[in-house]
Amino acid sequence: MKRAVVLGTARSGQAAAALLERNGVEVVLAGRDLGNDGDLSLLDGADVLVKSPGVPRDNPLVAAGRIPIWSEVELAFRLLANPILGVTGTNGKTTTAEWLGAMFRAAGRDVAVAGNVGRALSAVEAAPETWVVCELSSFQLEDIHDFHPRVAVLVNLEPDHLDRHGSLEAYRDAKLRIFENQELDDTAVVPRRFGPVPGSAARVEFSVDDALPAEPGLPGAHNRENAAAATAAARAAGLADDAIAKALRTFPGVPHRLEVVAELGGVRFVNDSKATNTAAARRALASYDVPLHVILGGSGKGESFVELARELHGRAYLIGETAGELAQALDREGVPYVQSGDLETAVSAAAEAARPGEIVLLSPACASYDQFRDFEQRGEEFRRLVQNLSG
Repeated sequence: MKRAVVLGTARSGQAAAALLERNGVEVVLAGRDLGNDGDLSLLDGADVLVKSPGVPRDNPLVAAGRIPIWSEVELAFRLLANPILGVTGTNGKTTTAEWLGAMFRAAGRDVAVAGNVGRALSAVEAAPETWVVCELSSFQLEDIHDFHPRVAVLVNLEPDHLDRHGSLEAYRDAKLRIFENQELDDTAVVPRRFGPVPGSAARVEFSVDDALPAEPGLPGAHNRENAAAATAAARAAGLADDAIAKALRTFPGVPHRLEVVAELGGVRFVNDSKATNTAAARRALASYDVPLHVILGGSGKGESFVELARELHGRAYLIGETAGELAQALDREGVPYVQSGDLETAVSAAAEAARPGEIVLLSPACASYDQFRDFEQRGEEFRRLVQNLSG
């Protein structure tokens, strides 16, 4: 490879370009911010197009189909020597990946955690024997070819990103690509009774009711399921149960996932901004048996809110573009709600209404792009607003 076009100039694109340059490859950067993401002449003389996950497949450089298209993780896999433990799924993959990192560290093993959240896989610089735990989104897996994790984990599979993939079947196919290049001496970790997966790896199943080396310190059945997935994968990577048990007990969790940001006047304020789909929000609701004041809404992904409305116990505070759709679903189930419009108004109203022992929960069930840059910014703003309540 002598020349590559890197499409996308954010974190993964920058990391891909730097890795290519370290390996002596000439790099041409393309992106919407550069005004050249439709310039087909950039493909002339290039050997490969490295596409960032946020770039849609109808981009002119991608749709042209003139040269091979790799995801950033495909590039990193080809140029890094490290063994990879890949983690994908609709919900819980960040928690599972970070929990696995904690298990390696508890065992005294060097580990790098990379991928969809945090540093890009291409940015990893570690000794060849160091395992890399890599969180993988469906967008990253769309454009793999030889990518081959020694251990691959599917935490769960529920409807998400239907606005991008077009159908649940296409989304499922993208997720399952994590397994397709695995061989007999690799391990595929999947939920119990999950259907067939591609590839030839040894299959290991997990379930929320598995016997674990220790009970996890994080709340909720979904976190016990994440713990079971992480335990199965850690064992497949050769970690001992005593190290796994230590990490299960002590892992503090990940920001924006059922993160308690304050307790004021006996009311807990919980930041679950990462709940960007209805399945994630429903898992959050199931984690508590006290009255909830739930902040819902944002930009939609083509999902139905019917099941979410049926499972909501408490009052909702609606924000963002999907407030109208959510209101219709809540009306049908007789769930009380307040049309708040924005996060600041919702936090203020929920805090005023909540009584000691109750919870104000930001678990939007929607993406954040209508009012925020990403779910992290939304969660940080929730934290700031809550902190201001105590001022």
